[in-house]
Amino acid sequence: MRATAVSMLIRRAALAMTACAVVLFLCVLPLRAQVDAGAILGTVTDASGAEVRGATVTLTNEGTSATLSTTTGSDGGYKFTPVSIGKYTVTTNFQGFTTMTEKHVPVNVGAEVVVNFALKPGAVTETVEVASTVPVLETQDASVGQVVDSRNVDNLPLNGRNFTFLAQLAAGVNTPQADTRGNAASGAFAANGLRPAQNNYLLDGIDNNSDTVDFLNGTNFVVLPPVDAVQEFKVQTSDFSAEFGRSGAAVLNATIKSGTNSFHGTVWEFLRNDKLDAADFFENAGGIRKGELRQNQFGFSAGGPVIIPKVFNGRNKVFFFGDYEGLRRVQGTILTGSVPTVAERASGYTDLSDLITGQTGTKTDALGRTMPTGTILDPATTRQIAPGVYVRDPFGTCGSAPAGFAFTLAACGLNQLPAGRLDPNAIKLLNLYPTPTTGSLFSNFANSPKLFEHRNAFDSRLDVNFNEKNQLFFRFSLVDDPQFIPGIFGGVADGGGFQQPTPNRVHWATPTPSLLR
Repeated sequence: MRATAVSMLIRRAALAMTACAVVLFLCVLPLRAQVDAGAILGTVTDASGAEVRGATVTLTNEGTSATLSTTTGSDGGYKFTPVSIGKYTVTTNFQGFTTMTEKHVPVNVGAEVVVNFALKPGAVTETVEVASTVPVLETQDASVGQVVDSRNVDNLPLNGRNFTFLAQLAAGVNTPQADTRGNAASGAFAANGLRPAQNNYLLDGIDNNSDTVDFLNGTNFVVLPPVDAVQEFKVQTSDFSAEFGRSGAAVLNATIKSGTNSFHGTVWEFLRNDKLDAADFFENAGGIRKGELRQNQFGFSAGGPVIIPKVFNGRNKVFFFGDYEGLRRVQGTILTGSVPTVAERASGYTDLSDLITGQTGTKTDALGRTMPTGTILDPATTRQIAPGVYVRDPFGTCGSAPAGFAFTLAACGLNQLPAGRLDPNAIKLLNLYPTPTTGSLFSNFANSPKLFEHRNAFDSRLDVNFNEKNQLFFRFSLVDDPQFIPGIFGGVADGGGFQQPTPNRVHWATPTPSLLR
C-alpha cells in the first residue's frame, strides 16, 4: 500500500510539472526571431541541376532526436529557422530518387548553414550519406564576428573562469582603458574603439545587460554562467542584424548547454593561495607583509533526459541541465594613504615643521614676503592691506614682519602651533588614524585589509519537445554574490563605525518557445 501511494504521488508530481510547463508555454507570446539560434537552409536539385519541387526534407537534432519536416517550394528551396545550436542530420527524399542524408551538420549561434542536395535517380529505399563540411565563407550573413565553442571555452586559460575575456580574441576587440568601475577586471571589452557600455550582452537570446547598480559594481552583464555551462558564444562586431538592437559596439551572444539523450556532466575545483605567490610590489614598497589570498572556485554541471524509473521516460521529449558554482575568496587588497607623521602625533600636533622640511620651494605673499612651501598661516592675523587684498602672518617668532621679509624655519620657528589654539576634539579624531608605515610626508601608510566574497550561483534549464512543431525551454538563474570591500584604515577613520558586506543578488527566469529546440 505504501509503495502504491508513493507511486501515485510521483505520478501526480510529474503531471503537475508537465501542466506547469504547458501553462508557461501558452502564456508566452510566439517569437518571430531568436537571436541565440541559427538556421539551416538550402536547395534540392536533380542531376541536371533543375529545382525539385515538393521534396521532403527532414531535420533531426542528433542530441535530442527532435525532428522537423518540410517540403521544398517552387524554387526547390527549404529553410528551418530558428534552430538551436548543435549538430543535426538533414535528410531529403523524392519519388524516383535515392534518399540523401548529410550528418553532423553544425549550427552555431546566429549562423545560417547552407546544405544543398543534388538528387540522383534511384529507389527511395536507397540512401546516400554525404560528409558534412564547414563552409569557408558565410554567404547568408554580412556580419563580422567569431564563434567560440565549448571546447575553446573549456581549454583556454581564464583568470577567474570568466568566459567573456575570450571575446578579446575576436577581430577589432581589445581591453578597455582603465576606469574607476573596474570593468576591465570583470571581462569588459572595447569593440572598434567604442566603450564597453555600448556592447550588447545576450544569454539564450535574452537581454543580459546590467542596470546602473551592477554597472557601478564593475560588471556590464547580469548573469555570468560558469565556463562548463556555456555551450558556445559569438561576438559580432559590425554589420549585425537590426534584430539585436541596442548595441553600437559589439554583441556577445552566449548560450547555456541543454540536456540530451545522453547523461553528461563535469565537476571542478580551482585553488589559489598566497603560499604559492610572491609578494606584491606595493607590499614590498610599503614595508608590510604579504597580503592573504584564499580563493576556491568549485562546482558541477549535469544534463540528460528526465527519467523517473517506472513512472516517466523523457528520452526524445524532456531534458534537463543544471549547474552550480561557488566562489570563496579572502584577498588582501593593497591600499595606500596619508596619515599624521610620528613627529606631529608626538607633539600633540603643535609641531608641524615637517610640512616644511618634507617639501621644497617658496611662496610670496601680497607684501612681497617669502616663506617656505608648507608654512602654516595664523588666521587670527588676517588683515586688509588694499581693497580686496588680505595677508596673514605665519605661526612663529617673527610675527608681523615688514614687506620684503624672508621667513625661514630656523630663524622664525615656523609651524609651531600654540596648544591652546587646538581643538581637543579634533586631536582625538586625528589620533584615530593609524601610525605611518614609512617616514614619508605623504602616502606614508600602506595596508592590506581583507576583501571577502562568498558567491553562490546556479542555472537550471528544462527543454520540452511537445511535438514536431512546438518546443519549449525554461531557464532559471540565480546569483548571490555579497562582498565585503574594506576601507584602508577601518572603523571611524574610514568615515564610519563599521562596514557591512555589499549585497548583490539576481534572479532571472526565461521561458521561450521555439521551432526546434
